[in-house]
Order: sequence, then structure tokens, then C-alpha cells
Amino acid sequence: QVQLVESGGGLVQAGDSLRLSCAASGGTFSRHAMGWFRQAPGKERVFVAAISWSGGSTQYLDSVNGRFTISRDNAKSTVYLQMNSLKPEDTAVYYCAAKQTRGFSTYYTRGLDYDYWGQGTQVTVSS
Repeated sequence: QVQLVESGGGLVQAGDSLRLSCAASGGTFSRHAMGWFRQAPGKERVFVAAISWSGGSTQYLDSVNGRFTISRDNAKSTVYLQMNSLKPEDTAVYYCAAKQTRGFSTYYTRGLDYDYWGQGTQVTVSS
């Protein structure tokens, strides 16, 4: 059982940056692959970024690749999403997710693969 709590969302102007954090408790954080997803009003939740438990393997949604960076600090049981050059189309509720895995370099891009989800944090980007 893992509890995830996101923070760091807010209202920013296009071109600005935000760093989201996801703090985990109740499990062995280093044994979980982590991911970030987002959901805009009226749309389905979509994959944004993923990272393996080692931190050495990552994957990104094409539209955020080069602008967003996912990272993790296993000692602090926290995963981060650094978002630079934000665009209005990045506006959404952002969720972190955890997947227990034995794969040292494994990451997941499908929501159905994940075992645990946070409650989300709102990111709004104005033009």
C-alpha cells in the first residue's frame, strides 16, 4: 500500500516554469516505477512522463519532450516533474502514479499499468 500526494501546481504565464512534487509513503519507494499523467477538462487522462526505480530510464509524451524533466530522490521518497516553457495546452490536473516492479530499468506509459494514484494538482497556464 502506497499513498501519493502531489504538490507544486499553480497559475503561471506561458513560458514560465513549475516544479511538481509527489511524496510517497507506505511502501518501498525505490522498488516502484513512477509516472506523471494529466487530465484536461472533457478529456481522458493521458501519459506525460515516466521513470524507472533506478532513475536511469525515462520516457515522455512527445509534446512535452525537451520541456519537461522527470526525476526522483529515493532517499526522500519523492518524484518530481520539472516543467519549463509552459504552454496553455499544458493546462490540466496532474497526477502522479506508482507501479511496483522488479525491473531495474522498467518504466510504464499506460495508466492501467499503475497500482497507486495521487489526488492531483492543478496546473493552469495563461496566454
